[in-house]
Amino acid sequence: MTDTDELLSIRAAELYYEENKTQDEIGTVLRLTRWKVGRLLAQAKASGFIRIEIVHPRARRLSVERRLRETTGLTDAIVVSSAGVSGDEELQSRTAQAAADYLTGLRPVPRTLGISWGRTLHEVSLHLKQGWANGVNVVQINGGVSLNRRAGTAAATAVTLAHKASGAATLLPSPAILERIETKQAIEADRSVGAVLKLGASASAYLFSAGQADQNSALVDSGYLTGEQVAELVRKGAVGDIVGRYIDSNGNIVDPELDERTVGITLDELRNAKTAVAVIAGSSKHAIARAVVGSGLCTVLVTDEDTALAILGEHP
Repeated sequence: MTDTDELLSIRAAELYYEENKTQDEIGTVLRLTRWKVGRLLAQAKASGFIRIEIVHPRARRLSVERRLRETTGLTDAIVVSSAGVSGDEELQSRTAQAAADYLTGLRPVPRTLGISWGRTLHEVSLHLKQGWANGVNVVQINGGVSLNRRAGTAAATAVTLAHKASGAATLLPSPAILERIETKQAIEADRSVGAVLKLGASASAYLFSAGQADQNSALVDSGYLTGEQVAELVRKGAVGDIVGRYIDSNGNIVDPELDERTVGITLDELRNAKTAVAVIAGSSKHAIARAVVGSGLCTVLVTDEDTALAILGEHP
């Protein structure tokens, strides 16, 4: 592009995007044909002189989504824009809304939806509209009976998701982690618990989030683990947890003994799922997001722009 063309392309862009003039009007001002104006605008965009930013909270980054699909094994990727976000809370809300939108449009509609629990999924359930689907039965895929009064959202999340889809919720009546392996084995051998686990393992689709490996983990908040125990898991290589199971950057279990005391479906069952939707957002979850996508733990990722770029190896 010559200096003259470059300057003309900038002037055309200013008139088009800032003065809202038509290409015919710009042609009159710059004494150019409409065809030449169109070419200058295209050149300005291709040269990076124009940056269009859609700032609506439900806007998506389609080019980043495409790169994720092309460079990973993901079937689909939903990436929300971080433009105008005031903090982690708003980013979480945008991602939860995007997950709710994705679920609403998911076809075929899953007859049975297996879900994990935590703050992210509870927010997804709140963003879903009444009638988002019809006749979806929701089943918990990992133990969620709270050990304290602060985190009683596991059952509420399943019930809300099911109620808004005119379906039924099947709860897993067990803590997420037991103190003794024998207790966990006894609980899973119980007929009612076993039936829920069997239903969860055969779900049509899965919806789950991920926890970071620090004191802000929902498993710490719920009383299952202490901050010191999580710090020890980090020393063993943990980057976060999926359905209550702590994994390293390669998607491997970091503490087999702890995993043996964890109630719920296995990671292999998630990896073999036809549709497994992971909802992961925020700077504290970049490492666990990379591990989940890189080790094939989800087929669909709903995330934010910075997390997506971190997965792609591009610094936000």
